[in-house]
Amino acid sequence: MTALSGSRTGARVERLPLSRFTTIGVGGEAEVWTVSDHAQLAEAMAAPYRILGGGSNLVVADAGLSERVIRLSGEFAVTDLSPGPESTQGQLITGWVGGGVPLPGLLRRLRQAGLSGLEGTVGVPAQVGGAVWMNAGTRYGEMFGGLHTLEIATPESVRQLSPSELPWGYRDSAIPRNHIVTRVRLKLSYSTPEAVGAKMDFADLARKGQPKMRTPGCAFKNPSDGSGGKVSAGQLIDAAGLKGSQMGQAMISPDHANFIVNLGGATAADVHALLELIREKVGIRLELEYELWP
Repeated sequence: MTALSGSRTGARVERLPLSRFTTIGVGGEAEVWTVSDHAQLAEAMAAPYRILGGGSNLVVADAGLSERVIRLSGEFAVTDLSPGPESTQGQLITGWVGGGVPLPGLLRRLRQAGLSGLEGTVGVPAQVGGAVWMNAGTRYGEMFGGLHTLEIATPESVRQLSPSELPWGYRDSAIPRNHIVTRVRLKLSYSTPEAVGAKMDFADLARKGQPKMRTPGCAFKNPSDGSGGKVSAGQLIDAAGLKGSQMGQAMISPDHANFIVNLGGATAADVHALLELIREKVGIRLELEYELWP
């Protein structure tokens, strides 16, 4: 770790290995800006940048990045679940929830408070901003199902919009790549801790077959079956006989073929080699769910 100087607004600037921040544990070094308010964020966005959330669904090159990497903290990591003026007797419109808030911790608070609307996102190891950017979720629900307002920063401005203003869809928010989800307000229903917990437990049960080793999550999106439904990418990879295939210290999980896991010491090159193997062996085009940097 190397501390750097040069921020006029007080942002913390360090040169760090990005493997520390990704769920699969690969990635070289970059200049990391940790920002805690809009002034620091605006300064960080004044040069080429990428935004780093919880590091899931992300594979960073072994050589690292030339761009600076921005991480959200401070006011962007605060959760306000108090009722906003738009709330009704049956529906809670929350205050602002920061893009840097870890999604698992937010879900624990919603469970304890008996607030329903995001149960289908249980088990996603992301921060709120990243989960919104990719519309993370499961077949039981996704982030956009619980959103009321988004605050999005660009190098030129900060603006607020509603989900209806975006053509969002399956694992896609339609938010451009250089835009940062800084905060959101949630649209939730009043329930009970028991009912919300039961929904979360049910959704989590469907994930029990997923590997517990270091992984970015699902490698590929489930492709269309041609009639409006989806085909399991994992089943297609399994049918190609690729479960357990290994490149270096990266392996296609024997538990779920749509997951690549780090056996310890894997590199980004190992992961890329497995992705290419899958594309070569599976008979139909698969769309990558991972973000690849650069």
